[in-house]
Amino acid sequence: MKVVLFCGGFGMRLRDYSEETPKPLVNIGYCPIIWHLMKYYAHFGHCDFILCLGYKADCIKKYFLNYDECLTNNFVMEKGGNKVELLSRDIADWRITFAETDILTNIGGRLQSVRENVKNEDVFLANYTDNLSDADLGCLIDKFLKSDAVAGFLSVRPNVTYHLVQTDKHDRVLSVQNAAQAGLWTNGGFFIFRQEIFEYLHDGEELVEEPFQRLIEDGKLVAYRHDGFWACMDTFKEKQQLDDLFMQGKPPWQVWETDRAKSHDAV
Repeated sequence: MKVVLFCGGFGMRLRDYSEETPKPLVNIGYCPIIWHLMKYYAHFGHCDFILCLGYKADCIKKYFLNYDECLTNNFVMEKGGNKVELLSRDIADWRITFAETDILTNIGGRLQSVRENVKNEDVFLANYTDNLSDADLGCLIDKFLKSDAVAGFLSVRPNVTYHLVQTDKHDRVLSVQNAAQAGLWTNGGFFIFRQEIFEYLHDGEELVEEPFQRLIEDGKLVAYRHDGFWACMDTFKEKQQLDDLFMQGKPPWQVWETDRAKSHDAV
């Protein structure tokens, strides 16, 4: 399946990190978050990517045009660097379409902009490109294909420290809970769509607002709850938390490494 990645936003809450770096290229460890996410999809066999570009599109294009697999794989160097033999590959089998979708376009508009690129896909995937998870993508797709839904998404516990306050009519506080304790679930940004999504999406609309309301009215929207790892890189603090997980070794979203270790253990 093709994977549509929305990577054209300004990332305002991370602008303090770098004015010159678009959010998808902000590093987690040694590689940008978009690389980690694409590795995740490729692990499940989905290597055909469509990048919806906007802000700092040139930076994202240059990153991939100048990509050096030696920096992310083991290799053997001979003859003073004149001969390099890669012992493994990571993006060699990826197909990446770079689609300009304008700087000020919302997510719904970006999806409409690449409709032609997914016209031959009965079902395709999409992502906000600022979140990571260890969810079993293959299992989610299987569930979706067995349903009659037009759209589905990963539903996760909100990764926030805000407190929800309940009061009575006299303003007396009845309860104070954080979002997770209150049993709330939120959109995790991992989407699955059928072609019919474009029938629900009108010009100028934000994807998860009017179109999703129409889908709900028709009973065509599903959400798959995931209690495992999920994190969003929306702020500098969240980036630091992901960096810490990476530096501790075996970050939970790197399912390609986890599954490889399991296969070695089974031998």
